Amino acid sequence: MKPYTLEIEIELPRARVIELFDDPDNLSKWQPGLQSFERLSGEPGQPGSQSKLVYLNGKHRIELIETVTERRLPDVFDGTYEWKGGSNTLTNRFIELGPSRTKWVSTCQYHFQRLPMKLMGFFLPGMFRKQNMTFLRHFKAFAEEGRTVES
Repeated sequence: MKPYTLEIEIELPRARVIELFDDPDNLSKWQPGLQSFERLSGEPGQPGSQSKLVYLNGKHRIELIETVTERRLPDVFDGTYEWKGGSNTLTNRFIELGPSRTKWVSTCQYHFQRLPMKLMGFFLPGMFRKQNMTFLRHFKAFAEEGRTVES
């Protein structure tokens, strides 16, 4: 599947955006379906560190292993996310637009190992894009208004 880039502007200073984004205790507040986040190895949030994220999507349980590949905050946070049957890479850039505005630019590329997922990626790429955009919108609502995915 071809990489795609999503952007969202957040009406907060970049330092505050990074503070909220970088706190693992906040993940469940803006990531729908997140059930747990568990550190597996390495220094938390640093390149090479790994964590397990468990999501429920309807009746489907999805386990991802996150590996941080680059961390140069407040500018960059990148990672790979592996699951049974595939992986994706995420590059996140945080651009200061002014004293109280930040642009989050997220580029994602999926890699599928199984034919059904390859077909979904080929015929329904918008589904993956929409899911990622949901995360960005939920983060914006959480950061700006304090709304969580439960509220």
